[in-house]
Amino acid sequence: MLQSVAGTVNVIASSSYHTGTLPSLTAKAVKKAPNMSNMMIYRLKFMTVMFLTAKLQKRYVMSKKKRNCFVLYSLIRTFARMREQQLNLPAYDVRISERDGRQTIFDFLRNRYVALTPEEWVRQHFTHFLVEHKGYPKGLLANETELRVGDKRLRCDTVLYDQSLRPRMIIEYKAPHIKIQQKTFDQIVVYNLLLHADYLVVSNGLQHYCCQMDYEHRSYTFLTDIPDYAVITPCR
Repeated sequence: MLQSVAGTVNVIASSSYHTGTLPSLTAKAVKKAPNMSNMMIYRLKFMTVMFLTAKLQKRYVMSKKKRNCFVLYSLIRTFARMREQQLNLPAYDVRISERDGRQTIFDFLRNRYVALTPEEWVRQHFTHFLVEHKGYPKGLLANETELRVGDKRLRCDTVLYDQSLRPRMIIEYKAPHIKIQQKTFDQIVVYNLLLHADYLVVSNGLQHYCCQMDYEHRSYTFLTDIPDYAVITPCR
C-alpha cells in the first residue's frame, strides 16, 4: 500500500497541470493504486489542489515579473524611438513615465503627465524652447486652451497671453511625419477668428512657420524666425 501511495505521489509530481483537469489527474493516480481507501483518495485530491495552487502562484509571480520587464522594455524602447526622432529644436531634460499602461510625458505648463504622442513630443520641445531660449514667461503660456464656437468646442494647442491676459500668439503642432499644408493654416485661422492674436505659429518639430498679423491693413507677414518675447511685448 505504501508503495502504491508513493507511486501515486510520483505520478502527480511528474505531471504538469497542463495535462488535464483536477479530476483527470486524480483518475490517473487512482488507476495506479486501485486499492486505495476513500480517505487516501481524499488526501490525494487535497495534495493535488495544493500542488496546482503552488504551481499557479509561481506562474503568477513569473508572469508579473515578465509584465514588469515588458513595461520597462516598452518604456525604454519608446524613449529611444523618440530620441531617434531628431527635431529642429533644442533638447531638454525630458521626463517620461509609464502611467496606467501607457507612455506619458511631463507637461511643465500643466504640471502633470500627459499621453506621449508624436505631436505631444513636438509640443513639449517647442514650449521649452520658447521659455528657455526665447524668454517667454512660463506663466503666460497655456496648453490645450478651450474655445467655443456655437455648440462646438475647439482646443488650441498652445496660446501665449500678455500681462493683461490678451492672446498674443497661437501655436499649432503637428507630428514630425505630417507635412504642414494649407489646411493646417486654415485650422489655426479658425482659432484666430475668436482670439485675434498678433502671431500665428505652426510647427511639426522640423519646420516652423510664424506669421505676424496686421489687422489695420488686413495683411500678414511670414517671419524668418520665432520672435523673442521682448519683441512682441509692446501692446498693440
